[in-house]
Amino acid sequence: MTPFGERVRQLRQERRRMLKDMAAHLGVSSAYLSALERGERGKPTWALIQGVLQYFHIIWDEADELTRLADLSDPKVKIDTAGGDPKATLLANRLAREIRNLSEAELADMLAILDSAQNRDRRAPVPIQAVQDAV
Repeated sequence: MTPFGERVRQLRQERRRMLKDMAAHLGVSSAYLSALERGERGKPTWALIQGVLQYFHIIWDEADELTRLADLSDPKVKIDTAGGDPKATLLANRLAREIRNLSEAELADMLAILDSAQNRDRRAPVPIQAVQDAV
């Protein structure tokens, strides 16, 4: 299951909507929508995301979050480590091989590490030269 599929299924169940009715509204088959919810389809298109937002009357922060989840929901990820540290290539390959064997706690720990790195990069001061170059 993907983060987007999980959230769409949760929204549909919370609001007591039937899969077939939602699929008809979105102009897709019930089989496709079910596969999307289970993570057996690729990343949803922009048009489908917009249809889901409209179907559930989702706006603002919740719409941003669902769009972010869609962006992070490609079940077949390709990681380009060319030109990077050899440890990055090792990590990417090991993760690809071992991800299905990781426990929920281990996945949460790894996500926390990535969140920490992302937050650190956002807080990093912008060098003065970069600001001058932008102007």
